[in-house]
Amino acid sequence: MTSQQSQQPAFVVHLNGSGGSVNGWVVVDTLVDGLAMGGTRMTPGVTEEEVRGLARDMTDKFTLAGLRIGGAKAGIVSDGTDREQTFTTFGRTVKPLLHGGIHLGIDMGVTPADRAVFFDAAGYDPRFRLGAPDMPIDWRTYYEPLIDCTGHGVGVAALTALEARGHTSAARVVVQGFGAVGRAVAHFLEERGHTVVAVADVEGTISADRLPVADLAAITDVYGRIDRSRLPAGVTLSGEPSAWLDIDADILILAAQKFALTTENAHRLKAGLVVEGANLASDAAAKGKVAAAGGTLVPGVIANIGGAASAALAVTRAVPFDLSADARKAWVFDWVGDRVRRNTSALLEIADSHAGDPLPELLAARRKDPLR
Repeated sequence: MTSQQSQQPAFVVHLNGSGGSVNGWVVVDTLVDGLAMGGTRMTPGVTEEEVRGLARDMTDKFTLAGLRIGGAKAGIVSDGTDREQTFTTFGRTVKPLLHGGIHLGIDMGVTPADRAVFFDAAGYDPRFRLGAPDMPIDWRTYYEPLIDCTGHGVGVAALTALEARGHTSAARVVVQGFGAVGRAVAHFLEERGHTVVAVADVEGTISADRLPVADLAAITDVYGRIDRSRLPAGVTLSGEPSAWLDIDADILILAAQKFALTTENAHRLKAGLVVEGANLASDAAAKGKVAAAGGTLVPGVIANIGGAASAALAVTRAVPFDLSADARKAWVFDWVGDRVRRNTSALLEIADSHAGDPLPELLAARRKDPLR
């Protein structure tokens, strides 16, 4: 383990609430030029350890992408009851951090509407920061058109890995998790001639020889739950929690909860290529089992950088804001796709050269010689 991997976070703040009660943490793993950023996760079972791991992943994402900003993450322990009060209290509590260079966005369980609440409660506007040029547009105008950027990057990682492995025919795709990322990558791969044969949400797995992605997306709520009463004809349903592992497929996209792929269930994996669209989507032992079985796994710190990078590019003022809205969106998508493609290719080259986890070697190379 290198000193970079074993180091403690720059600081950890336990949140109790200001003007109300909230239970959670903000972990700032690293600071670069006094800045750090990451999303806010809200689940009933989120832990400080989980938030620390997510913050470290943010550091690794930005290192791999060549972005000059540190990694951070927030976690709120809640089932989502009384969201308005929760995020108002959260915003008041993290106000000094937001104004001090720690940008917090959205992650699992937190929506753009929730973010607007805590930004407002904190009086925080990412357009303005001491020592940096003002953004000429508001955050929502900039960021919301980029909602599919994470799924775009995950799709690019999948296509890059397929090409590297010599797979030239249409691939069969399973998408575990059908929230914003899962839907976006399903659209991306379908549009490029691949076939989505199964999707899974919190209620189970839906499968068929070919699933119509647009039709499923149209009956999916903001939290990724598919309305079973409106499903197209001819689909197969399974309520078994991990039935998505048993589907005959070429690609598995992990786009839901942490540690979906574990040492206990990895033996059931049918797909030869796994791409992490979620953070901490598989544990270390599962990654080892995939490699030992001759499979390929592209980790989330490479594949799912789209949303984080989109925000970081704006916070660090790297985006060419003088472009038109459509051209600016295309620039961000192209930037993310380029980083994902180059890092996926480099990771697979290292993996093919010797046994063991290739990620530490790639991280060391990027620290020494950042992507430009």
